[in-house]
Amino acid sequence: MYVIGIRRVATAMVTASAAPLLMTACQPGGTPAGAGSSPSGAPVKPAASTSTSGSASPSTPSTPSTPAASATSGSPAHTTTPSTGAKACGLPDLKASMYQAAVRPDGTGTGAAIVEFTNVSGKACTVQGYPTVAGAGNGSPEKNRPLKVTTTGGASTVKVAAGGKAWTKLTFVQVQGEADGYCKSGATPASYPTLVVGVPGAGAHQVALTDGVIAECDDKVTVTALSAAKPS
Repeated sequence: MYVIGIRRVATAMVTASAAPLLMTACQPGGTPAGAGSSPSGAPVKPAASTSTSGSASPSTPSTPSTPAASATSGSPAHTTTPSTGAKACGLPDLKASMYQAAVRPDGTGTGAAIVEFTNVSGKACTVQGYPTVAGAGNGSPEKNRPLKVTTTGGASTVKVAAGGKAWTKLTFVQVQGEADGYCKSGATPASYPTLVVGVPGAGAHQVALTDGVIAECDDKVTVTALSAAKPS
């Protein structure tokens, strides 16, 4: 009787100690025990979810796409000047000459002159813009006397074929009267055996008038853009 009593007490103690294990083995909803913790016992961070709208979750911010045209910084999307298929003329490519214009202001000075540029390079090249003009200073560039230039007409790229020509017209303030003449402004007329005519990108060309010297007033000149059409 005493042995039977001891066995009953031991059985009751085993049953009681197993009850907490059975309670933790099954959670409401069928979730296995320990699903909310790592083997170390630390809470497990839930995986990031994606919203039903298709946008990225906060942990993966979207990056705006970059247009292909802006991939190279500072590169223009297009060029505004059509390609002529020829390089720009350089100083050795052009030979300059100058002669009096047929149409010029009334007076006894030079009035106007045509400067002609011939492409002697053997290949087509281009010129563009308005020349600069200075009175040559007896072979010394430091003594050149720049004339105040007023431009007229529109400028465009001119393709000059090998052996071809481009022109500009220079119109001066005309000298009046006989002998040394006079200027309407009261200034003293100036004369230059040669002029230095600068072509944008193609250097400075010293050129003499084929029939006399340049005589002008006020050191002013009106210049047309370089052109494929010969002016008068």
